[in-house]
Amino acid sequence: MIIDATDLILGRMASLAAKKALLGEKIEIINCEKAVLSGSKAEVIQKFKKRQQRGDTFKGPFYPRKPNMFVRRTIRGMIPYKKENGRKAYERVKCYIGVPDDFKDKKSETFEKADVKKLPTLKYIEVGKICKLIGGKW
Repeated sequence: MIIDATDLILGRMASLAAKKALLGEKIEIINCEKAVLSGSKAEVIQKFKKRQQRGDTFKGPFYPRKPNMFVRRTIRGMIPYKKENGRKAYERVKCYIGVPDDFKDKKSETFEKADVKKLPTLKYIEVGKICKLIGGKW
């Protein structure tokens, strides 16, 4: 299943993708940098900068700064990745920045439940912008 993350709410999309991965489907997510997080830009960025500064630089926890790994980490939080079935499900999830050449001809799907139009507020920020502001170089 190929999912286009353009204008999809990250948490809702991730939970639906995690469920499908646990059921045994192979999940390919394209345009990860265009997924959105709800909330004011200042609060969201402050939250992720604070999370990034937590812990030790050598021991972790480590938080990704690339949009594709950012989305994959979000999905990992919704899968029991320390158990065998969760590990296999996590291996079936692949995330990409933009649209790779392999998927240009194939049809991608979106989730109506996770569309940004469902938000009651206009306050949101794209994952790509968050990653650039916390120091990502992609």
